Amino acid sequence: MYYEIHGTGAPLVLLPGGGSTIGATFSKILPMLAKDFKVIAVELQAHGRTSDRNSPESFEQDADDVAALLHTLNISKASFFGFSNGGNAALQIAIRHPEIVNKLILASTFYKREGLPQGFFDGMKQATIKDMPQPLKTAFLQVNPDSNQLQTMFEKDKERMLQFKDWRDEDIGSIKAPTLLINGDHDVVQTNHVVAMSKLIANSSLMVLPAIHGSYMGVAESPVPQSKLPDITVEVIVEFLNKP
Repeated sequence: MYYEIHGTGAPLVLLPGGGSTIGATFSKILPMLAKDFKVIAVELQAHGRTSDRNSPESFEQDADDVAALLHTLNISKASFFGFSNGGNAALQIAIRHPEIVNKLILASTFYKREGLPQGFFDGMKQATIKDMPQPLKTAFLQVNPDSNQLQTMFEKDKERMLQFKDWRDEDIGSIKAPTLLINGDHDVVQTNHVVAMSKLIANSSLMVLPAIHGSYMGVAESPVPQSKLPDITVEVIVEFLNKP
């Protein structure tokens, strides 16, 4: 598993979105976060510089992989910040490994199929590598020039989404860690779904920003030149993480 460590302070693990490298998801805000925290940014199975295994991707396996990485790094507890599919992995870390979670940040994250737009999964069935956002393909090939591995990642990401089965309200409600949920008002993830999730997690806060999927943090597929939104997002995250 490929990872990078930036900065010093309390550990904060960054989990990129589906199809994304560390840079594609976090290049805009990672330097800001590293001013206050020890940032451990990872690339999940088959993504970027992390190797694949002879099995499908799963959010549960991603969670176990990250927990194993922290054990290897002798980090007993950390906060986790996951965007999009990285948020799904962060949810599973909180469910499967609650003892290692300090705080949780879930950005543009869903836990049931109904949280995504009508027709999303029908469209996903027809999707090919040509439909993958070009900035994500470019970011992958910049760190891993093997186009076959890019294709493999795309197919495994697609299959994981098509096979996704709703997670139980009880499992989401079992999360005790302080949680910050972030969503755009024009996000892929439906705002009412994120509101419902915030009500299941007892110790949670919700921030909805005037944004599309990830533009509030400057992700590669939703660039917002000159926008102050990523700065606002980081300010809220830092305040949340520093709160006793």
